[in-house]
Amino acid sequence: MHIAIIGNGISGITAARFIRKLSDHRITVISAETDYFFSRTALMYIYMGHMRFTDTQPYEPWFWEKNRIDLRKGWVEKIDFEQKALAFSDGSRLNYDKLILATGSAPNMFGWPGQDLEGVRGLYSYQDLEYMEAHSDGLKRAVIVGGGLIGIEMAEMFHSRHIPVTFLVREDNYWDMVLPPEESEMINRHIREHGLDLRLSTELKEIVDDGHGRVCAVITNEGERIDCGYVGLTAGVHPNINFLKGGPLELGRGILVDEHLQTNLPDVYAIGDCVQLRNPRSGRRPIEAVWYTGRMMGETVAHTICGNPQVYDPGIWFNSAKFLDIEYQIYGDVPAKLPEGIQSLYWEHPNGRKAIRINYREDNTAVTGFHLMGVRYRHEVCEKWIATQTSVETVLQDLGLANFDPEFFREYEEEVVRTYNQQSGRQLQVRQKRGLSAVLRFLNKQTAL
Repeated sequence: MHIAIIGNGISGITAARFIRKLSDHRITVISAETDYFFSRTALMYIYMGHMRFTDTQPYEPWFWEKNRIDLRKGWVEKIDFEQKALAFSDGSRLNYDKLILATGSAPNMFGWPGQDLEGVRGLYSYQDLEYMEAHSDGLKRAVIVGGGLIGIEMAEMFHSRHIPVTFLVREDNYWDMVLPPEESEMINRHIREHGLDLRLSTELKEIVDDGHGRVCAVITNEGERIDCGYVGLTAGVHPNINFLKGGPLELGRGILVDEHLQTNLPDVYAIGDCVQLRNPRSGRRPIEAVWYTGRMMGETVAHTICGNPQVYDPGIWFNSAKFLDIEYQIYGDVPAKLPEGIQSLYWEHPNGRKAIRINYREDNTAVTGFHLMGVRYRHEVCEKWIATQTSVETVLQDLGLANFDPEFFREYEEEVVRTYNQQSGRQLQVRQKRGLSAVLRFLNKQTAL
């Protein structure tokens, strides 16, 4: 059986690796982006001089031949699902028995005047990185449009080369559709402390042509002109599915799949950023453009294709990122606006760069989510507390179990508990500090849900 995989990102490569572990099927991975799989999240570190491109490739070039995973570089322009054939831009064709679509995301473009000028680009692909590099020499100012995670990465990249950056964020606070108000305001301050020109409640109206097809300025919705030589469009991404439209494959905002990641067509599956789940699990979204979900989907679909059908279950939501010098973690449900019936315990360090938030239910006090800024907690510990609906007071007393590598990182349990006591009138005490052995005993303890 020949399995073709379109896309060599984390989801497609994980699928290929696990199919090889589970079977002797022929595998072809197709991509026009790069010859070999690389870590997309490490693109910024290439630009900043921390890594070389080869350092971002988890596997040596000989890995693919040794594991009998064929790599084909090229653009798939059309898929003949009835004949099970892929048509490439060079006129060639490739037949398959089963197909996995792992086509990833594409940057959002909202039809701004001038968005196709030279010096205007998003940041998603390796080609985007090369484009950014080619336009950085002598750059006097960059304007970044959009206040998401890609935007802050691009800002840090330019900032590392002392290129002035102006940020246009249409929201009232940075990423306030995701972050609660206190955390969002913290990132506002942090961005400005680094010397970045953050413009909140400001939208892009037009990108100005210098008369030679190149960007020279932007015009905001308030009519202000900001001179610049580069515009980074980072207003989110969407599933990369345009070449699939108009065919028999059922599409929504992404490729629609069932719990086994199968499309409406026989022998056709989809995984990663391009996917829209028909029936997502409780607490999860239909489209989740996150690295670890792509990896999980790749492993899941490999088992299904190899005769051991598995249901895709990403578990409890979690994510992590970095806002310049502030690390960010979320476990469970911590929405930007506090839902009815949920209480929130929030502690912030006096330096304004660290914070711990714990959400819990009003009726039974079970924890529902953890939100961390500049502080690390153990994923497994937080996940178990949420899964077992542990009371917030039990969590607070045992909060030391969640500390990540306390030998090297400060602990703030007593401050967090003191904040809770002030809010509740209780007199909780932090239990004795716990070592790694105590953490392992806790994780291995069987607790009924």
